[in-house]
Amino acid sequence: MPDAVIVAAARSPIGRAHKGSLATIRPDDLTAQIVTAALTQVPGLDPTTIDDLMLGCGLPGGEQGFNMARAVAVELGLDTVPGTTITRYCSSSVQTTRMALHAIRAGEGDVFVSAGVETVSRFTKGSSDSLPDTHNPLFADAEARTVATAESGTDTWTDPRLDGDVPDVYIAMGQTAENVARLENVTREDMDRFGVRSQNLAEQAIADGFFAREITPVTLPDGTVVSTDDGPRAGVTYEGVAGLKPVFRPDGRITAGNCCPLNDGAAALVVMSDTRARDLGITPLARVIATGVTALSPEIMGLGPIEASRQALARAGMTIDDVDLVEINEAFAAQVIPSARHLGIDPLDNDKLNVHGGAIAVGHPFGMTGARITTTLLNGLRARDRSIGLETMCVGGGQGMAILFERLS
Repeated sequence: MPDAVIVAAARSPIGRAHKGSLATIRPDDLTAQIVTAALTQVPGLDPTTIDDLMLGCGLPGGEQGFNMARAVAVELGLDTVPGTTITRYCSSSVQTTRMALHAIRAGEGDVFVSAGVETVSRFTKGSSDSLPDTHNPLFADAEARTVATAESGTDTWTDPRLDGDVPDVYIAMGQTAENVARLENVTREDMDRFGVRSQNLAEQAIADGFFAREITPVTLPDGTVVSTDDGPRAGVTYEGVAGLKPVFRPDGRITAGNCCPLNDGAAALVVMSDTRARDLGITPLARVIATGVTALSPEIMGLGPIEASRQALARAGMTIDDVDLVEINEAFAAQVIPSARHLGIDPLDNDKLNVHGGAIAVGHPFGMTGARITTTLLNGLRARDRSIGLETMCVGGGQGMAILFERLS
């Protein structure tokens, strides 16, 4: 059975949504530039031999609709390359890598592009979960309960199924974070200190040239070139973050300082069978060891990394002690902290967990994040001369996903 290996990885800078550096570029045009950058890293590959261009997108609609992956292939002159656009929300471009892994192991292809994009700036007005008349009325009572909890701000989360109710599948992500903070007793101070840590580590990574090594500059329609992330802030202190007001509940713990912002960005990987890589004389960056995907109540989706990581580790015959670097997507400090603790990781371990900061600082363009974290994880393994990396994240709607890599070069 052939192995799936990563032979190229590229990402765009990450812009803040609406008024950030990438707000003027379409998602398909942005993706085309980053896919091109990834393919350029594999000069021996004839791009017309790509078996499929698979693009993750959290909320495919508007400019992100019309099977954007196929539009990108045609835009790049790859008329004979198929394309599919996939959503598993926050882990959409982990899903595309997983699909490439499965196809390669099944002997149904040798070369795939696994990409991801999200441009929140370009969403059609109302095209996210706020579109009227789209929610299934089955969940109306659950939504009402969520609203009541948000307004009171005091309830501790209990599983609604214990009372015979359905959970709120449409629950806002910030409300899930408040639920997890209460369920897992994550304090406001815990979260704020983690948010500061993310910003400080990202600041150091920028100073070290770490992110510059993985970022492909993007050319905007007016010719402006963007080469750095918008999000990381220099000199962030606990005292500054501790003064921010809650954003989701009157007495809540989630603030702009301990959760990710809304963002724009794209990333792309070239995934190949190890046999094709050998035929082309390519030394892979890494191989995909195993993946995991699990589910839990939508109302505590932030704990998704726990079981997904355990599943991937079990499939690999590994434990968390075998892993050198771990990236848990920082949707909210409220969910990273307990997820890390349940996995046996110190949330403040600067030698293992999110060692270059995470989405609180850098940003979380939903569909991009999976491939972006893969790019950062492989960059980190190489910079520290480490071998095994685990990438994991919570997923809106109540899921978790994880993927394990072994660095090869």
